[in-house]
Amino acid sequence: MTGPLLPLDADLVARARALAAKAAQPVVDLARSHTTVSVERATLRLAGLTGADPDGIPWVNRLADAVHDQVGIEHGIALPVFHALKDFPDLERLAHAAAADGVRFELPKDRAAQAASDRASAAVGQGFDRIDASRARRSQLVGEIGDPPQRPWIYLIVATGDIYEDIPQAQAAAKAGADVIAVIRSTGQSLLDYVPEGATREGFAGTYATGENFRLMRAALDETSREVGRYIRLTNYASGLCMPEIAALAGMHRLDMMLNDSMYGILFRDINPIRTFVDQRFSRQVHARAGIIINTGEDNYLTTADAVEAAHTVTVSQLLNERFAHEAGLPDELLGLGHAFEINPEVPESFRLELAHALLARQLFPDAPLKWMPPTKHMTGDVFRGNLLDGFFNLAGVMTGQSILLVGMMTEAVVTPWLSDRDIALQNVRYVLSACAGLAEDFHPPADGFIANRANHVLGEAVDLLGKIVDDGLLNAIADGTFGIMKRPADGGRGLDGVAERAEGYWNPAAELLDGGTE
Repeated sequence: MTGPLLPLDADLVARARALAAKAAQPVVDLARSHTTVSVERATLRLAGLTGADPDGIPWVNRLADAVHDQVGIEHGIALPVFHALKDFPDLERLAHAAAADGVRFELPKDRAAQAASDRASAAVGQGFDRIDASRARRSQLVGEIGDPPQRPWIYLIVATGDIYEDIPQAQAAAKAGADVIAVIRSTGQSLLDYVPEGATREGFAGTYATGENFRLMRAALDETSREVGRYIRLTNYASGLCMPEIAALAGMHRLDMMLNDSMYGILFRDINPIRTFVDQRFSRQVHARAGIIINTGEDNYLTTADAVEAAHTVTVSQLLNERFAHEAGLPDELLGLGHAFEINPEVPESFRLELAHALLARQLFPDAPLKWMPPTKHMTGDVFRGNLLDGFFNLAGVMTGQSILLVGMMTEAVVTPWLSDRDIALQNVRYVLSACAGLAEDFHPPADGFIANRANHVLGEAVDLLGKIVDDGLLNAIADGTFGIMKRPADGGRGLDGVAERAEGYWNPAAELLDGGTE
């Protein structure tokens, strides 16, 4: 975009951000004063512990569970683990012994604590060295191969359940025009309190997120990047009960984008709000270190709430996500805030409303790589109507300068195996992006027109709601069903038993390194 297109009240925008900061701060304080089992397991992964027992339970779980049961996690598990490591050749052998109840953990003191601290810092530092090397390698490849020649980037989902089937599909999609490949996770993985190990072939409606699957897909897309002459980005999901661990694996294996938003897990997977806000802060710090673009999930609110009546809740969530991201060290260029084309097409002037909402997001966050999501809620199974709606979605994305465009599928609401939906969807996107390239330069809605007035109305509603959240508290607002009409109390949901308030003297070498950039 060449500059502001809407006459937004600068004072109102500043007030919205100030209120968002106030509303977010109690949750930030909560995240900074607590830890979770997944944060501690992520630290072990950064320290190099991999593998699983014969039952498929990762050694990081076995080791973290043993420490949790014997001394708790409120002091961090690094000191007990690396104190015990003095009697073992490596972390995996220690985990084997801990799983067999053959280790007595304790919180070391004085010189023993310093020795354990030195060992832990060195091991975790190697994990961050891997993340830094992956980030440098991405920059090198982008410099050598080049970025896609246009914005928005075309984002396409691939996931068969079998990583070895995903790879050729992803490569074919990239050759057909996709710039970002998202491998969605197997149904229910967000509710697993462990990350599966190795390459997997048995996912349902998605493929398991594992370190080995990340490695395999990244290597395949590097080959295709050189073939097509543009760097193909890889996306997965750092959400659910293992958000910090998946973030660490993504950083070490050079993923480029990650879906990372605690609100999705809270609202749609009933994960405890405290657990996931603590996990989100740590994972976003890792993403900032890795140079990974995060995608947030505001689009999901509009699958349950009305896209017109609840438009301001998307803006509120975007402003809160911006604040949470900045506090965790993520700059605007890594902040892929989400929004969606989900207004009922039967609503009069629905397209003008969509343009207003999209322009509002674009202008509020001019430097963020916004992720624009296609219609899903009002797809009916009429593939011709669906393809037309997707075309209007693509047009809105170009007209309003969106950064990342998820490819809409005309078969969203029906299975039609004889229709090459992905090819047809990519043809739709390619046509609109080619025919309308640069249209954003010519699109200037009048200052007193329908689109500008609607955008200002939504902004005003967002400010009003933020004021109420400041008064009532964000956790209470979530419990009351403010977002996506889902009510999730702070003392409910999955994973609360894996949360601990940090004790005096809590120490985690990964958190210490990451907090150095966010104090």
